[in-house]
Amino acid sequence: MQISFDEELATLKEKILLMGSKVEESIRLALKSIVDRDSRLAKKVIQSDRDINDIEIEIDEICHRLLALHQPMAGDMRFITSAMKINSDLERQGDLAVNMAERALTLNEVAPLKPFIDIPRLAGITQEMVKVSLDSLVNRDSKMARSVCERDDEVDNLNDQIIRELISYMLEDRANIKRALDLILVSRYLERIADHATNVAEDVIYMVEGKDIRHSRG
Repeated sequence: MQISFDEELATLKEKILLMGSKVEESIRLALKSIVDRDSRLAKKVIQSDRDINDIEIEIDEICHRLLALHQPMAGDMRFITSAMKINSDLERQGDLAVNMAERALTLNEVAPLKPFIDIPRLAGITQEMVKVSLDSLVNRDSKMARSVCERDDEVDNLNDQIIRELISYMLEDRANIKRALDLILVSRYLERIADHATNVAEDVIYMVEGKDIRHSRG
């Protein structure tokens, strides 16, 4: 029995939202595993990556069927092509959550280098960007999407600040180097997750307005 275009499109939307919710949860648990020094949560994030990868493949297959069998027009075509790019960005966010969880497993085996202040702050901004980018997709709200793009510089600046501070710890004592490097990687992973959230927001703007702002944001 052939599935109708509208049914396939509805399934595509559901799968993207499911993937987004799983990615959000992975990011949340990865951060919590670091702050709470809970390796059990880190292992849960790593194990859940297979589910995210399976959904990515499903979404790609649906998009290819829609394009090949139905020859969508205008707004539907923009939604499907945007969905393919958003799918890739969400999968990468999931991979970065796994990378954070892997760093947690290492960090949790040694004494903390310093109190966690700036990394949770960076994570909070990043998680908000991920959430709002997905909300903008659900609501087809380009104004909401632009608010995500506007926070990208804030994340970059905070990431730079965190790295500078951690380098100072490394210079003070060679014994700090490994832990500081792991935390630098965590900060970098969060910054990259924010980059992917920005990509999602840019794709939403294209989907809604038909305007590509990747190289002329504003």
